[in-house]
Amino acid sequence: MRTHTTQSARTPASDTKDQGQKLPLSALLALATAVFITSLTETLPAGLLPAMSADLGVSAAATGQTVTIYATGTALTAIPLTAATAGWRRKPLLLTAMTGFAVANTVTALSVSYPLTMVARFVAGVAAGLAWALLAGYARRLAPAHLQGKAIAIAMAGIPIALSLGVPAGTFIGKMVNWQVAFLLMTGLTLVLLVWITAAVSDYPGQMTEGRTSMSRALTTPGVTPVLFVTLVFVLAHTILYTYIATFLDHLGMNGSTGLVLLVFGAASLLSIWIVGVHINRRLRALTIASAFLVALAATLLAVLADSPALVYAAVTLWGLGWGGVPTLLQTAVGDAGGEAADAAQAMLVTLWNVAMAGGGVVGGILLGLLGTTSFPWSVLALLVPVLVVVMAARAHGFPAKRVRSTT
Repeated sequence: MRTHTTQSARTPASDTKDQGQKLPLSALLALATAVFITSLTETLPAGLLPAMSADLGVSAAATGQTVTIYATGTALTAIPLTAATAGWRRKPLLLTAMTGFAVANTVTALSVSYPLTMVARFVAGVAAGLAWALLAGYARRLAPAHLQGKAIAIAMAGIPIALSLGVPAGTFIGKMVNWQVAFLLMTGLTLVLLVWITAAVSDYPGQMTEGRTSMSRALTTPGVTPVLFVTLVFVLAHTILYTYIATFLDHLGMNGSTGLVLLVFGAASLLSIWIVGVHINRRLRALTIASAFLVALAATLLAVLADSPALVYAAVTLWGLGWGGVPTLLQTAVGDAGGEAADAAQAMLVTLWNVAMAGGGVVGGILLGLLGTTSFPWSVLALLVPVLVVVMAARAHGFPAKRVRSTT
């Protein structure tokens, strides 16, 4: 079981020992690949909708629900599965979760039945809920205390890589060959990853049985609730605009620029992850405030100066710089705040993250119908105001001025 310690409670001897340790890059890159697979599996259908809908004999809108049911599977099962598997050893649990992706993506590729495809996508979402609740904590445990933030940053790098490079690549493969090959390649990558995890990733014990009742303990731990609130609202704000970015660009007359815009966003996100990884150990609070501010600034530019393509690209760059490190910041913050209930807190963060992603699509659709695309950046601004207020207020717990770290 992990213990909860502050920087001041650490002894000079333990600090010296930590400083002499290095990051296990092979293991962390394996976790980053797992993150890449979970992110790309979720979003891959978005670039393959026409071909998938034709082969499955349903409308594009119905095929689009393969993304929704994935997020639903994650949101519904992350908390109960994390509680039920609290006592499992971490490595077999991670291998089980990734095996779920291999099975689900294989079935998706071979299925000619829409109901069976939806079942497979739900199973993939369940596997994602288990993996997401596990991965950040696993990265922490692999690293010495002074490098935990950097370890999580490396693991979370799989997200922007999947969104900026994986989705376009999968879409290209789907057009050049067929969409089934894109999913089978995901299965192949997962099989390689299973061997990689077995060879390179250390195993750790699960929590004691009492950890299975730690959900309520996590919620009552100072700092956890503010981080969960920021997660829900920040992700909702981001998703409203990100989900409908193609529609927003169409309205601006940039309908042929979506791929380049997403590439710029992804490149800026990778830079953001690197910056966060370098500085998170001492500046988690400042980085979180800066992230929200940069996304708010980007939304402001898109709201008032979006008639200039150059300023649109500038705004997207700021958006990526602000957003890229957010998964690392929030998962580190909730892990620090959660202490002995950190795994439970991570599971709740994963659940709220997916609720916000699903909600972003719904809220964005309502805004589009009622107010049009110009409402998207203004909505992002409105949602980021309470985010900044809560982060600023959570100075003692949640987003403390002096970071509280947990070790294993």
